[in-house]
Amino acid sequence: MTNDHTNDDTQDSNESVGVPAPEGPANLIDTDYVIGQDNIAATKFGVDVDLHGKVFTFSALVILAFVIITLALQDQVGPLFEGLRAWLTSNISWFFLAGANVFVLVSVGLIFTPLGKVRLGGQHAKPDFSYTGWFAMLFAAGMGIGLMYFGVSEPLAHFNSAIGGTSVENGVRTDWAPLGAAAGNESGAISLAMAATIFHWGLHPWAIYAVVALSLALFSFNKGLPLTMRSVFYPILGERVWGWPGHIIDILAVFATLFGLATSLGLGAQQATAGLSYLFGIPGDELTMVLLIVGITLVALGSVMLGVDKGVQRLSQLNMIVAALLLLFVIIFGPTLFIATGFFQFLVSYVADLPALSNPFGREDANFSQGWTAFYWAWWISWSPFVGMFIARVSRGRTVREFLIAVLIIPTLISVLWMTALGGTAIDQVVNLGLENVAGASGDLQLFEMLGNLPLGLITSIIAIFLVIVFFVTSSDSGSLVIDAITAGGKVNAPKPQRMFWAIIEGAIAIALLLGGGLSALQAMAVSAGFPFTIVLLIACYAIIKGLMSEPRGA
Repeated sequence: MTNDHTNDDTQDSNESVGVPAPEGPANLIDTDYVIGQDNIAATKFGVDVDLHGKVFTFSALVILAFVIITLALQDQVGPLFEGLRAWLTSNISWFFLAGANVFVLVSVGLIFTPLGKVRLGGQHAKPDFSYTGWFAMLFAAGMGIGLMYFGVSEPLAHFNSAIGGTSVENGVRTDWAPLGAAAGNESGAISLAMAATIFHWGLHPWAIYAVVALSLALFSFNKGLPLTMRSVFYPILGERVWGWPGHIIDILAVFATLFGLATSLGLGAQQATAGLSYLFGIPGDELTMVLLIVGITLVALGSVMLGVDKGVQRLSQLNMIVAALLLLFVIIFGPTLFIATGFFQFLVSYVADLPALSNPFGREDANFSQGWTAFYWAWWISWSPFVGMFIARVSRGRTVREFLIAVLIIPTLISVLWMTALGGTAIDQVVNLGLENVAGASGDLQLFEMLGNLPLGLITSIIAIFLVIVFFVTSSDSGSLVIDAITAGGKVNAPKPQRMFWAIIEGAIAIALLLGGGLSALQAMAVSAGFPFTIVLLIACYAIIKGLMSEPRGA
């Protein structure tokens, strides 16, 4: 049951732990639950702790056991991870594709309904951050490392597979080309490759993030509940959400976030190591990657100590400025006309191919839809508690319509421009300039090979490594902030040593997975964590609509 007010003592207690009261009309949920009431608050060995006993203990013990077993049995767990990833993507790819389609339809649909007038934080709430600060934090947390890693490698991979055409053995396609490929057709292969790339970095992933962020912001800032995933399920579970059903939801969110982050951190470590080896001859082996993860985790710990405003926001803004300069450099010194015309051409190709690319059933391009798309959607979904909660924290004061347009459309367009500039430049170097060093390089080296073919290659490659590392730091910092809020019962100002603990754990998981199976292990755990959380998010879509319908709307 909801009404226009709640117990004043409860609301005052919730405000004191970082969840501000709504400003103006809002429909608070009438519950006696106080944020952090089930927490263990104590000082041990001079260290303050304030955490949810059941959620923190279960999550921490399972994760620590996972890290120890993976490091102890590296040879045995590698094939296990590979088999797990292959089974999940081949058997439930349709579920990931269908689920992501639902998230897009819900997000886009809300923009055009009267529910879009609801303001997050109450009808009189003002935004906490400027648009510049908002976008910088959103992007640095959301896709930074992925854009660096796949900005060149994915368009090239799709181009090479598309132009090579299809191949069939025993009635089954064995190629990796999207849709029906474009055998021998350079322009067709470029358009198809860029459409497939934009598909993976456009509306669908941002709709996943939007669903989580909107649900968390609504039920925290408008309904007065803790900023954790369990709060979203109050319309369905009622007061039971504070018991074990809610504990399980939050534990799943912790697992999804940790393994999604570990995948990104592992990719970032691989690319940074490859870049350092390429530029300076540093050995590109596992020891270098481990040392790099340890070093960056230590930097992330320093950012954690500074907090959101001084740490994450400043690093995010610095990263976005440097990324924008790198993007501008590639546009100016790369094939400028090709990039400018390609931006619009590839957008049209994306829209035209979107129905076929997002089709969950009867796909002939199984390698592409399972090996690329299903993995991506699982990865985005496993990232979604982290990115969604972070976006929610910095989105108070926006209307639902403003929020969804900003989170869906603007990042999609920026992703299109980024992929067109970097990927388009690499394809142009291969097709028109005959520079085979880009096409022949490994995925984590292709960015540096592409930059090396442009002026100031050494400087821009060093800048690229810097970007990967700082994206790594902001992801680790933001992720530990979010996981700590979940395991602290919804408190967003819990003691900093807890956030430091999770930052260390994130690095440890990335190291364990890289040593225990490399990229396949990273992908396997991202998909494994993404599967149960997809179910959670599908139910959350219903809760969002129900929650918004009870809110007052602006004019």
